[in-house]
Amino acid sequence: MYYRNANCAVVVYDITQSSSLTRAKAWVKELQHQANENIIIALCGNKLDLEASRQVDTETAEAYAKEAGLLFYEASAKTGDNVTELFTAIAKKLPIDQVINRSRQAPKGVDLSKPSSSSHSSSCNC
Repeated sequence: MYYRNANCAVVVYDITQSSSLTRAKAWVKELQHQANENIIIALCGNKLDLEASRQVDTETAEAYAKEAGLLFYEASAKTGDNVTELFTAIAKKLPIDQVINRSRQAPKGVDLSKPSSSSHSSSCNC
């Protein structure tokens, strides 16, 4: 459960492969049923730079996103088009006070800045 305590998720599909939208819908369903009930989910069509090879209409994916209550963007990881806009939109929807409170309550992990208290320099401190 990689997304158990996630505040947001970006589900990406390939606009040049219609089957990838079907798989993305399955991930959205999984997130909606298993993740935090307040999770912000964005659906992102990737490879906008390959418009000539498009198999998924913008209107189809956008209609699904609207119906499912998702943010929707099309972007290109290659060129960077709309990537900043996508993450900015997510950031604007995040309930910042919940994020701050959750991070304060989160248990502290291993502090790698402290030297080992063990006298054995080759022993594992896990």
